[in-house]
Amino acid sequence: MTTEQIAHDVRELRLAEEGVRRIEWAAREMPVTAQIRERFARERPLNGVRVSACLHVTTETANLMIALRDGGADIALCASNPLSTQDDVAAALVAEYGISTFAIKGEDNDTYYRHIDAALDHAPQLTMDDGADVVARLHRDRTDLLPGVIGGTEETTTGVVRLRALAQEGRLKYPIIAVNEANTKHMFDNRYGTGQSTLDGITRATNVLWAGKTVVVAGYGWCGRGLASRARGMGAHVVVTEVDPLPALEAVMDGFGVLPMAEAARIGDIFVTLTGDMNVIDRQHLEVMKDGAIVANSGHFNDEINIKALESMSEAKRPVRPFVEEYRLGDGRKIFLLGEGRLINLAAAEGHPASVMDMSFANQALSLEHLVTSGQRLAVAVYPVPKEIDAEIARLKLESMGVAIDTLTPEQEQYLSSWESGT
Repeated sequence: MTTEQIAHDVRELRLAEEGVRRIEWAAREMPVTAQIRERFARERPLNGVRVSACLHVTTETANLMIALRDGGADIALCASNPLSTQDDVAAALVAEYGISTFAIKGEDNDTYYRHIDAALDHAPQLTMDDGADVVARLHRDRTDLLPGVIGGTEETTTGVVRLRALAQEGRLKYPIIAVNEANTKHMFDNRYGTGQSTLDGITRATNVLWAGKTVVVAGYGWCGRGLASRARGMGAHVVVTEVDPLPALEAVMDGFGVLPMAEAARIGDIFVTLTGDMNVIDRQHLEVMKDGAIVANSGHFNDEINIKALESMSEAKRPVRPFVEEYRLGDGRKIFLLGEGRLINLAAAEGHPASVMDMSFANQALSLEHLVTSGQRLAVAVYPVPKEIDAEIARLKLESMGVAIDTLTPEQEQYLSSWESGT
């Protein structure tokens, strides 16, 4: 099939050569995905299955798409965030790998949803989501396609929250595997990936020195834990805000300050939201921030920061660096918003390192395979990744790192399954 025959909308196909080089570089750090790709190429478990994927179009995602293609999948890919697309990667997916792709970095809202519709025009049997926008579009506007869908996967905390709300209302129409809930995803991708890439994105956007700064981390889930740890490692004084007493207590035990946002807003130099909720930084917080405060988000949607309130409080706004907008307030203070309040690790940087995405995307690939073999027997619900898949990915990752572990002896297995032994 020629490039002209592959449905696509990308910035420039001539960027493909650079995209191929970067995709191949990421592949070096994705050995688990590579092993799955090799098996998929032999066994073709997804042969002829139509997949509509709404994911961040990055080098790591490209390696997942290639693995699925080699497994026989017929793929249409669109972006899950207007600022996360790597244009050279999108071009390479079309021109070099023959994968239908609809993604342009910086696309407006209308184009974003036009691209989602283009991916759905593929009449998917499987969906892949990063934030549940494809599922929402299917259930709200493209209901005619729902009878043909076997199942889907969801990558993010935010998306899983939306899907569970849909299921609770009794409106979810097909089974979905919550990839985000796999231990090999949230314990590693969310903590180590988000922690490092968020710090990377803010640093690239601002060139700020972290040492000595007061960094306010909103939310102490796996993503917040990761960022708080890395910011402290760079010499920052870290303050955590929370609404749940258990992670708040954990943050205290981990040695971080814990304050309500109303108090933290007065002392912070850098603010990062990682909660999955809305208006975590609200008008009352913006009203008391220091002159020069930097505000960023690493949760999925830009709802976490009340940008409308910031706009209404401001007398002027101007870009001062790529992905940095200066808002000048009526009292003369300046607040700097990064990446339009969108995912700063993908807006201003490259997202998670390939090594950690290797496990997340291995979960995606094996979950799709599971849905093809078992999806039609599953009741409509949001499911965790099967434990055997989670364990197999951990095993493969350790093997690729040259790390060996012990195995239980028959005697030990019997001991662990018996109630009779004691002191």
